Formats: sequence, C-alpha cells, structure tokens
Amino acid sequence: MSRIGRDQPGRRMLLSGNEAIARGALEAGVQVCSGYPGNPASEVVEALIEASREFDLYVEWSTNEMVALEVAGAAAAAGLRSLTAMKNLGVDVCSDFLMTVNLSGTRGGFVLVTGDDPSAHSTTTELDTRSYARLADVPLLEPSTPQEAKEMTRWAFELSEELGLLCMVRSVTRLSHSRGVVELGPISRERRKPELSFPPPWTSGSSSFACMFHEALHQKMRTAAERFEASPFNRYEGPEGAEFLIVASGPPWIYAVEAVELLGLGDSVGILKLGTTWPLPEGLLRRHLGHAREVLFVEEIDPFLEQNVKALAAELSSEGVGPIRFYGKRSGHLPAVGELNPDLVLRALSSLRGVGYSPREEGYGRRAEELVGEHVPSRSMAFCPGCPHRASFWVLKRALRWDGREAVVTGDIGCYSMGLLPTGFSVEQTLHCMGAGIGTACGFGKLGRFGFDRPVVAVSGDSTFYHACLPALVNARWNSSDLLYVVLDNSTTGMTGHQPHPGSGFTASGEPSPPVRIEDVCRGVGVEVRVCDPFQVDEATRTVFELLQGKGPRVLVLRHPCPLTEAEKRKKRPRVYVDQEKCLGRECGCMAFCSRVLGCPANTWDFSKDKARIDEVLCTGCGLCATLCPAGAIVVEEEG
Repeated sequence: MSRIGRDQPGRRMLLSGNEAIARGALEAGVQVCSGYPGNPASEVVEALIEASREFDLYVEWSTNEMVALEVAGAAAAAGLRSLTAMKNLGVDVCSDFLMTVNLSGTRGGFVLVTGDDPSAHSTTTELDTRSYARLADVPLLEPSTPQEAKEMTRWAFELSEELGLLCMVRSVTRLSHSRGVVELGPISRERRKPELSFPPPWTSGSSSFACMFHEALHQKMRTAAERFEASPFNRYEGPEGAEFLIVASGPPWIYAVEAVELLGLGDSVGILKLGTTWPLPEGLLRRHLGHAREVLFVEEIDPFLEQNVKALAAELSSEGVGPIRFYGKRSGHLPAVGELNPDLVLRALSSLRGVGYSPREEGYGRRAEELVGEHVPSRSMAFCPGCPHRASFWVLKRALRWDGREAVVTGDIGCYSMGLLPTGFSVEQTLHCMGAGIGTACGFGKLGRFGFDRPVVAVSGDSTFYHACLPALVNARWNSSDLLYVVLDNSTTGMTGHQPHPGSGFTASGEPSPPVRIEDVCRGVGVEVRVCDPFQVDEATRTVFELLQGKGPRVLVLRHPCPLTEAEKRKKRPRVYVDQEKCLGRECGCMAFCSRVLGCPANTWDFSKDKARIDEVLCTGCGLCATLCPAGAIVVEEEG
C-alpha cells in the first residue's frame, strides 16, 4: 500500500508537504495527473504514481510542463478531475497554455501545483509564481502546513469545478520537503466517464469569443473573491482592534506566530493569515486595515501581498481609512531575496516594536563555524561517484585544447550545469534555462559572416533534449548554424530523482515503452550524429575533435547510464584500488589531481601515508581515475 493511499479517515500520519498535496488530490477524486520532474515539486507526481497502482489513476511524466498542463487540461475539459505539478520555472514553460485555458475554462476540477524555491536551493532562480495567478486571473491558494496543503488541494478541485476555472496551489521548498502531522480524510471513489460537451467549443481564440470569454473570466474571479471572504484558510489571531497588524501567507505565517510569542506581543499585535492570496478577500482586509495603523507583511519571495494590499489601502484612504504605515520587503525590514526564517521576522518585529531580543550571544555562529571547520574539511560541489558527466567534460576539455580555437560552450539546466564550475573543469561559459544552450548556440553559430571564428558547442542532457531542445535543433538545421551539439545521455532524469523520459524505455508507471532514440530523432531532422561512450576517453576525444572541424549543425551523443539507477546498482562492480608502490604521492601532484582536479568523491587521500586512496564503498568502478592517473597507479580489477 502506498503511503498516501491508506483509506483510513481520521488516521494521523506524518507526511511531507508534497505527499499531503497528493493525498488531497486522492481525497478529491483525481483521475489524471501529469508533470515534469523539477524540485521542489517532483514528489507530488511520484506519490501519485505509487498510488496509481491501487487506484484507477492515469499518471504520466510528460516531455515538458507545457505538454503536462495540456494533458491535464484535456482531461478536465472532458469532465475528469486532473492535476499538474511542476517547479516554479515550469510555469514559464506552460504559460502560453495557462494564458488561454483560463479563458476557455474547464468542466472537471483542474489544479496546477507550483513549487517555488526561495533561496534557490535546487533551481537557478527564485521566481515567484504568484504573479502568474494575477496575470492569468486564476485563484491562488497558499498552504502554510502539510495539513493545510492537503485540505487546500482537495478544496481547490471543488472551487475549480464551481467556477469552471483552473486553480493554483502554490507550495515552497520549506513546505514541500518538511513533514508534519496530517489527519486523513475519506478518499473519493467516484470515477467519471469522460465526455466532451462544450458549447461553445473548448477554445479561447477567435474574435467572436475573445471579449466574451474575458468578461466571463472576470466574473469567475469575482465569484472566487466572494468565496474567499468566508474561507477557513484565512483567519485573524490577536486582540480586537490591534493597531499593529502582521499580514502573512505560506510558511512565513508560522515564523510570525513564533516571533509574536517569543517577544511577548500577543496583547498588542494581530496576525492576519491569508491562505487565499489571489484574488484578495477585500472585505476581510478592509475590516482589519480599518483598525490598523502599522502593517508588516511577512511573505516569500516577492512583495506580492504587500503590493496588492497597498493598492487596496490606497482605495480605502479615500474612504477615510488610515493613514497606515507599511513595512516589509519594500521598507527593508525584511530581505528582498532568499528564504525567511524566525530570526529574520524576530529582528524586523523587535525593531519596529522597540522590544529587545537576542536569540544567541554575539559571535556564537562564528565560533560554531570555526569548530566545525576544524573537523570537517571543505568540499566543493561535485558529480556523484562514477558520473559519466565527469568523463564527458574531461573529454570536451581535452578536445577543445587540441583544437585550440577557444570555443564558446553554451550550457543548459541539469546535473551538467556544473560544467560552469571546476567540477566540470569550467568548460561551459553560459547557463540560462532549459533549451537555451542550443538555442543561443544557434545565434553564435550564425556570427561567422561578421568575423566570429570560434567554434560553438552546445551541451544538454537527454531529458532536456526531449523537453526543450528539439525546436532549436530544427532551427539549427533549417538555418545551417555552425555548431556542435553534445547530448550527455545518462538514460534518466538524473538531477531530480531518476525519473524516466522518452528515451528510457518505460513510462512513469513502469510500463514498457518503445524508446525514442536521440540519434534517430537527429537523423530524422537531417543532422549528422555520432554516438560514443565518454568512458572510452581517447575515442570520444578524437570524435569531438573531428566534429569540431565540420560545418553546419552536428550532434554527438555521449552515452553511459547513470550509475545510481537501479539497473546499474544490480551490476557487479570492478574493484578499484591504488597501487601504493606506484603512487608517487605529492611528488607528482596527484593529490591535487585526485581530490581537486578529478573531483570524484571516491578518490580520497591517506594523510598517514601521503598517498592516494580509493573509498571502495563510494566507488562505482567506472575506471576513469585509472585511465587518467598521471602515475598509472590506479588499478581496475574486474570481478571473476
């Protein structure tokens, strides 16, 4: 039985925020789920994949977020309840469909779960997706706890059907990956039969419908605002008529409650928690802004509530409400970037209320870091032991040096983003978003007519190839851009948890599926393509060098499975060790090579002997270190 599939109403379980969202979808009777892997939202779909084996659900990993939203949208148009989950940047990808399906509407409950990432723990940007809810005019819910995450998700399906409109549920990393006690409700066993009966057609287009649909969307949002006024996800805590008001949403609401309690301000400070943050529950806000003289906004990431509530307050000022002083990110009392935490809220509140508070004596953090530093050596970001990307970047670095023309190497999003860093031998020079590596390479590859004579190399992974690179590859072929496109194919979506993709040979539920081979797609486009194993260092280096001498678009697939996948774990591993007689220690500088240049976590140093050493627990037996060892001291011993 799956963790989220226990049909035991009233039972209390420890669930992560993502598991709670998935459980809420089950309780609501979801039938179709889709997504594209991306932290911090991946586990929502993974939990539903596990539950699909017990319930009649269709769950898929789609090729990208646009397709995922379209798949779920089709199910919702046919009357089924559907959910799509994605990280914040995924909303960028699906925004075109989001901005049209909001107008065409839905019959079945249609929920978009977004995972935002304050402090950018696992992504390249702190993009705040709440602005998309305002831009698309769709209702937005923001849970603060795993229990709320479950309840809000379940209610979002009901609200979506009532309005005939997609609803957004926005989580953040701290909620998605934390755990809390969740009380289970009953799981809906309703299974609807899909039917299409849209009058007019399911569309947002054509001049005859555009204005009509837009006006209908505004009416739906007015209805949503009315429903939000009485929502149990909004509540006020504190004294009646408090002149100092905190307006908070999401996990930061918990920090605000803690700060008020620790500072002993419960008798003078009120906290207005908003779980429905777009459209604003204006009536509720009017009542509490009416007695407030100072307001502190506590939210992540952008000053979304701050800006919208200020706009409302400007309207209220003409009615004699105020004046009110507002504090938050705009005033500098809370940081404009990064995650919030209780200490940050404590500092802001104590300074505004004139209450002294010191969580730790001065210098505590500095002394703690010094003590830890004595026992834990510094370690740079690195690829996993046996990662084929390490070999791929070594091959690229070597071939580019042979070529000697200072190539431009454009990077992409994935494990291989570390090609910008010493971990990837600093091969890459650019990094933007998924697909931008080959897209920008198309541009660099057309600058020859202006005197640009440097080779252009684009790098992406296999999952990214299917997600976002195909249009640019077609563009490169169409416009004859001079570029070498290198696809690092480790047969999985490695960065986000080894989810399958179209080339893996199986679907999200584990069912066999004909693999879509990268080289077949490239040949179909009409592009020269070659395939190499990056661990065959000499052969792969020669291939890269030869392709660099060509013209027009060329593709090289560097293929080797990720050693962390289950299939690789079952294989026998060769034993790799250092021949201590051959190892020259510091004399040949291989300490720097093993621990800093190669950067494999399995390559360590025995300080008692001043010799290199292999950690056999971490080592996957890939043998790259043996191939590259300057002293030839590393031995790969195949198991008998």
